[in-house]
Amino acid sequence: MDTTVKKRQTYFRFRPDLIDLLKERASLSNRSLNSYVEMVLTDAVFDEPNEETIQAIEESRRGIYAGTVDTSSVDAMVKSI
Repeated sequence: MDTTVKKRQTYFRFRPDLIDLLKERASLSNRSLNSYVEMVLTDAVFDEPNEETIQAIEESRRGIYAGTVDTSSVDAMVKSI
């Protein structure tokens, strides 16, 4: 089974300061610039919340809260979550 991911070369024009920042972040992540930009774009495009999360976000914006978390102890906190 061929698991090779096919890629297509393309070109973008970015501001020099953005390129410098991307290179810096890529280096900190031990990635090439190309790999880092691909990861950032993939996260931005495919990171969509599921229905349950969307509902929770909408409830929170309307001021509806699920309850409180008991932080009196670790066990109490886990049970209240």
